[in-house]
Amino acid sequence: MKKRVVSMLLIAAMAAGVLAGCGKPSDSGDGSGEGKVINIYSWNDEFRERVEAVYPEVKETSKDGTVTTLNDGTEIHWIINPNQDGVYQQKLDEALMKQADAAADDKVDIFLSETDYVNKYTDADADAAMPLKDLGIDPDKDLADQYEFTKVTASDSEGVQRGSTWQCCPGLLVYRRDIAKEVFGTDDPEEVGQKVKDWDTMQVTAEELKAKGYYTFSSYADTFRLYGNSIEESWVSPGETTIKVDQKIMDWVNSSKEWLDAGYLDKNVKGQWNDDWNKAMGSASKVFAFLFPAWGIDFTLKPNWDGGDGAWAVTNPPQEYNWGGSYVHACTGTDNLEHVKDIILAVTVDKDNLLKISKDYSDFTNTTSGMKKAAKDNSFASDFLGGQNAFEYFAPVAENIEIAPLSAYDQGCVELIQNSFSDYLQGKVDYDKAKKNFETAIIERYPDITEIQWPE
Repeated sequence: MKKRVVSMLLIAAMAAGVLAGCGKPSDSGDGSGEGKVINIYSWNDEFRERVEAVYPEVKETSKDGTVTTLNDGTEIHWIINPNQDGVYQQKLDEALMKQADAAADDKVDIFLSETDYVNKYTDADADAAMPLKDLGIDPDKDLADQYEFTKVTASDSEGVQRGSTWQCCPGLLVYRRDIAKEVFGTDDPEEVGQKVKDWDTMQVTAEELKAKGYYTFSSYADTFRLYGNSIEESWVSPGETTIKVDQKIMDWVNSSKEWLDAGYLDKNVKGQWNDDWNKAMGSASKVFAFLFPAWGIDFTLKPNWDGGDGAWAVTNPPQEYNWGGSYVHACTGTDNLEHVKDIILAVTVDKDNLLKISKDYSDFTNTTSGMKKAAKDNSFASDFLGGQNAFEYFAPVAENIEIAPLSAYDQGCVELIQNSFSDYLQGKVDYDKAKKNFETAIIERYPDITEIQWPE
């Protein structure tokens, strides 16, 4: 089996200089060319739930959620590892290293990636994600209705598409209606939207909220994605080993410090994905708004809200942004080409299926015509949002998104820059020490990095 040099899949792979997971799809030896086990790697149950919802070949799933049986007896085995601290990538990379020599039913067939590190797996030299055309999927024809930026995100540097997604993740501002009424005299989304239409206006509004005892956002981390989505060049350029910290990232640090000092943010909420942040979404909180894409409302805000439906609404954000996106890849070496193709088409391409996902899960899905339809269809209104149709606000943001330039190092850079400057914003270290801590942490995560450049 042919071995190729890898730019960056696993530090051990880089030391060896090869990735053993490359090569052509193998024959399982059962006569049909299709294996009896489809191994799917992901970091949560979201993709499994979507497959169960719309893939017609699903028969049943085990109670523990680890095995889904299809009508023809084929089993999908779900291999789930947490995304935090790069654990999912490490486990996936270890499996990819063994792909060439793995038994047919142990091979990775499908794996998922996030926008923060999709570039790592779509790299042509890595040979981890198959070109969709090799599956018999023509991106120009079959995926013509997808949002263009999602297609670009899932493509290698030569424009060959190596993944597909059911999601498009434009972000909105999600706010408490009761706080809006008390402070502004209205909770109307159009009128509130004028109060948060850009950063300058938002700062004036933040002062109004503060005067009434409220925080605009819970944490400095809440605004990071808006700045991070507008960087002008990637953290690491192709073929280079230098991290370039964009000025927009430092703008986030400086504005976060300003907003913290002004009292517009809750100093007790340190970052995201922790107990204090979750509690900031509860009814006892004094936080006015969060910045979320559709999945954030459904997976994060809704479970943390302890009141009734109708307490929250959405409006335009102060700056258009995209947060997240789960990309589905056919793994090079899969012995389940037909099943993999069918699953990708069913979950990420079929318009009716995607509309069903939008209606059942409130996902903003990846067909432009479908989302335009949903934006005008009141049957897509959300009970949680008090009967508001959020798609009306998501759709125009999605049409204007220009994805920031990506690199294989994005997840580590995004996580570690926030961790390092969180200590600064909390007063634990000074500004220069935060920079130094980032440099140390990023080289520990990526030993091949040789230099960190800061904006002047």
